[in-house]
Amino acid sequence: MRISLKRLPAICGFSLLLGVALFSCSKDDDKMLDPGQKAFFTPTQSSASYSIVDANAIYKIPVGLTSPVSSGKTKTVNITATSSTGAVEGTQYSYTKTLTFTPDKITDTIVVTGVYAQYLSGRKDVVKFTFADAGDFSPSLNSSFTLNISGPCFEGDIVLEDFLGSYPNTVETFGANPSYGPYTTTISSVTSTGPTTGTVVVTNLWDNGWSPISFTLDWTDPSARTVVPIAMSAIGGSNAGDLNSGYEGITMAVRPFAGQPGTFSWCNQTLTLTLQLGVTGVGFFGSLYEVNMER
Repeated sequence: MRISLKRLPAICGFSLLLGVALFSCSKDDDKMLDPGQKAFFTPTQSSASYSIVDANAIYKIPVGLTSPVSSGKTKTVNITATSSTGAVEGTQYSYTKTLTFTPDKITDTIVVTGVYAQYLSGRKDVVKFTFADAGDFSPSLNSSFTLNISGPCFEGDIVLEDFLGSYPNTVETFGANPSYGPYTTTISSVTSTGPTTGTVVVTNLWDNGWSPISFTLDWTDPSARTVVPIAMSAIGGSNAGDLNSGYEGITMAVRPFAGQPGTFSWCNQTLTLTLQLGVTGVGFFGSLYEVNMER
């Protein structure tokens, strides 16, 4: 069949367009499948928390390649880090800045080392790690990783609700008497009264049917936390005869012990309560009543 010469330019043009279209599809597929040696952060999550519990604590972020390096070759990938909270590399933390991949090594690790001393007072930072060179990664893969850095448990970060619940290892002493316990006390409710103050209600102190007693907590100075009882002139269910038979049937009173506030630890979930006990309408004993509450 003879093809008209007049039609040849159109056919050639159609073929050229078809070739461009096919080539374009191939490029799109390559981009979607990302067949080259692209680096990516291997964790499925794009962020994690790093708590610097001691001076030797580190965090490892694994990085992989989409395909192995050719025999006899190496590939280096540079890492950058930025912080939205002002953390400075070399001051608050350090990290592995260059990764090296070889034919038998398709994964490598960014080692992050936080400076322990920088995080002892409650400092918290957010650091984002990315690949320095655009040619080393693909937007279709995990191309960044965010690390939330904090120090060991800080007593200034108190969440009052964490104190709720039972303390089955409660032990108490009154003056020179032998200690009593363990037995179970409970913090039944908590109330915030300010940014660094609150109250807790403790049940079953004395382990003999007392009504609940409230205490004020203060962590304005996280290194010198205090807990003191709210004075009660008559503790429901109490009997001063437990201390002295001469006061049998009279309720007991309670107030802070002057000069000896108790303390507490949110991190360790413990409270040391110090109280002065008395007899309703009569007076107070000179001995310290101390209660150590532990989970």
